[in-house]
Amino acid sequence: MSGIQRNRRLGRVFDSEVQRILDFVAGGIGVRVVGAPGSGKSSVVRAVMASLEKTGVAVHFISGLRTHRTIPYSAIKGLGLDMRPGRSGVFDIADVFSSQLAMSGKHLLVVDDLHLVDNESLAVLETVRRRSDCPMVATAPETWAFSRGQLAVLNNGREAHLQLNPLHYEQVHVLIAQVLGAPPNADTTARILTKSAGNPRLIVRIAETASLSNLLVMQDNHWGMATNTLWNEHLRGTLEALLAELNVEDFTALQTMAILGTARVDVLQKVIPSDALESLERRGFLSVLDDHHRGSVAVITPPVIADYFRENEKLRDRKLLRSKIAGLLETVPQMPQRNSTPADRLSSVLAMLRQEKGGDDAISARHFHEHSADRERIRFERWEAHKSAANAAALLRIYWGAPVDFRRASRVCSETRTYDADPSDLLFVTITKAMLAINAGQGPAAAVEILQRLADDNPQLSTEAEDAITFLSASHGRVPTDAQTCLGAPDERPSGMRSLVRGLLELYRFRPSAALEAVDGEDEDDAFPHLRPFIRGFAMFAEGRIDESLVFALEWRAEARKNLDQFGVVTSSYIAAHGLLYRGHFEEVEYLMSSVFAMGRPGFVVDSLYDAMLRLAGLRHAAAVIPPALSIAAQARTEVPDVGPLPGIGKGAYELVAHNSAQPSTFDRKATNLIRRQLKTGYVLEAMMTALLCTCICPSRTVLDLLQKILRDSGVTVHDQLIGIANAVVEGDRKLLGLLLKHYEPGPDTYQVGMLLRGALKRHVIEGDAAAADAMAQASAMFADRFPSANEQLSFNSFRTTPLTDRETEVAVMAGHRSNVEIAEYLGISTRTVENHISNALRKTGATSRNGLFLLVGNSLPPR
Repeated sequence: MSGIQRNRRLGRVFDSEVQRILDFVAGGIGVRVVGAPGSGKSSVVRAVMASLEKTGVAVHFISGLRTHRTIPYSAIKGLGLDMRPGRSGVFDIADVFSSQLAMSGKHLLVVDDLHLVDNESLAVLETVRRRSDCPMVATAPETWAFSRGQLAVLNNGREAHLQLNPLHYEQVHVLIAQVLGAPPNADTTARILTKSAGNPRLIVRIAETASLSNLLVMQDNHWGMATNTLWNEHLRGTLEALLAELNVEDFTALQTMAILGTARVDVLQKVIPSDALESLERRGFLSVLDDHHRGSVAVITPPVIADYFRENEKLRDRKLLRSKIAGLLETVPQMPQRNSTPADRLSSVLAMLRQEKGGDDAISARHFHEHSADRERIRFERWEAHKSAANAAALLRIYWGAPVDFRRASRVCSETRTYDADPSDLLFVTITKAMLAINAGQGPAAAVEILQRLADDNPQLSTEAEDAITFLSASHGRVPTDAQTCLGAPDERPSGMRSLVRGLLELYRFRPSAALEAVDGEDEDDAFPHLRPFIRGFAMFAEGRIDESLVFALEWRAEARKNLDQFGVVTSSYIAAHGLLYRGHFEEVEYLMSSVFAMGRPGFVVDSLYDAMLRLAGLRHAAAVIPPALSIAAQARTEVPDVGPLPGIGKGAYELVAHNSAQPSTFDRKATNLIRRQLKTGYVLEAMMTALLCTCICPSRTVLDLLQKILRDSGVTVHDQLIGIANAVVEGDRKLLGLLLKHYEPGPDTYQVGMLLRGALKRHVIEGDAAAADAMAQASAMFADRFPSANEQLSFNSFRTTPLTDRETEVAVMAGHRSNVEIAEYLGISTRTVENHISNALRKTGATSRNGLFLLVGNSLPPR
């Protein structure tokens, strides 16, 4: 692949960064772009240059080269300045360059890799910058210690700072799809993210070389891994270039870390000089994590560097280095375990999540994988030595959360001795076997047969087996009515597994208070320890206690991360993702879900929650620049029904929003049919969430009536303000709507009210009701003035499949009060181009007039 093609592909990943730089430059502000080697700095700058050159801006590009930094004037002469013979001093070159920048028109100075520019060229640049107010965009490593000459060039005039962070899961997925021409599956995306630590250059190279080496193969229109490794010899040159700036001490330190693997910091300090460790951390080759079991541990980053050293024959032959390590580590002190108390307020847990966002989720994922692999190996060896139910349960418990070796799990279930087993261990192994049968495609009937056989052979476990059958049947088909369940009367106090099953069924039925009551109490004796907090956390969300649910889930997630508990991370993240989305915390939820996706597909018990989060993330990008085929929602399993026990597990709501018709009436019909199917199967919570979402993005009488009935039957009153506003919107009662919005008290539905008003505005615009659209635009603007955070836009939109470009948005905003000729003169483009932009915008939004387009697009912009 050519460098130009690669830069274009990377440019699509950094669209938001490119736009930010363009906005700064338009205001005459320079930009310093910093990031790790391979982070995409040059690609971002080239995309900025290409965009500005199209608009007639004169771009003056200077590039620093590692091999030229000792050659005088090598960088500045790359401009090809027309110099007189014999006049090539600093001021002579500065005079010529300054005269070019003083010519009519807009100019931009771009310096790529400023840290590699020779001193003489820096002197010219400093002189020119003192004489000219031309903005400059410069790139440099984020940890570079700038010299005085480099700082003299940078610190002239106004300057913005742009940090290029590692890519997250969704960005990695899109980039791989662009490089290979087809989307990867979830495990492939997670593995490449983990190996590259989100470094764009490494992502591209790993994907390309793995494809060339046949380590990636096409499976069902997705790229999948053919082996359990992505390392190949074609990567060696890329890694050598990445490590080229390291000195001998740093290089040896990385070799030592590759031998040790993930190790405690105090262990590393015994065999590696502190200066070398600090140097590696400063350069970004070492990350320190907080391990609940071992204290602070350090790992190599990006992890593919460790593969580079481990595959190197010279490292395997370094017996002296290995002997030195072994000798120094004969007596290693044990680190005491540290227990940290999570914050007990929403602001604190959100601040903790934002702080975690600055870390590296790829490194954390690798740490989880190594820990799970070690535990699995030890427990499998223990089971092979003694195939008892206790040893089998200990191993299978890992597979409930961590990635599953299905062949090994099936063997354990079939070969475990059960004649002298503890009843709780036998129950756990049998339930796991039943769930494996469902996962293998045998269906719920096969799982029920396995559990019924357990009850027949072990009468003492018949009650627990019946509870498990009820749970599996309700989760994979239809929720039984109260009369059909055998869980006892509601006023009875169930214990053990029965209370958990009752809690889950009440959650499915959207009876959050009853679900909380069922799981009230301690969970020390639960055979399935994570089920009780999951029911408790999601029931609080369903009851409308969004903030309490968020605090509970994020605190649980933080503790699970410290315990390297993937089951807890996935289940708590599912609850937190719903709360963050409901509250409009989109940046936080994007990171949270990305960190879960980076771990790859989890165990077979929580993989349905993993798929649900993929669909939630896909909803946010249903109308983004990313084509639907490249959306990460495509990684979710498609062989699932439209309805499911919890929101997102069924694919119906995602399909409804992501692949809907442009006509509101068609959307209403599909939404009504889906909600009624959800109610028919007993999944009332999912029906309520679907009805609430559909009401907000396209309010209609039929869907709103269903939502009101569900809330009334369930006794949930927390959404009363939203329902009142929705009724006023649907009935077109503008006077009542104005009063309700004026006296609205902030509550859990504040963001949803803003979303409802924007949805109603779009519906009126599409239906051509100009008067109603104008009134709704005024109401939406008034509400946005009172609650600015409620005006942040969701990425998806209920009636469009392609978003407006920046230029189309700019034209649409002016279309309501300027003619095409006036817009063309203002923007410096032709009238024909303006007509094309308006035509495209009308087609994409469904608006029927210029005024409707103006109302729709103008109202969607954040308040000034």
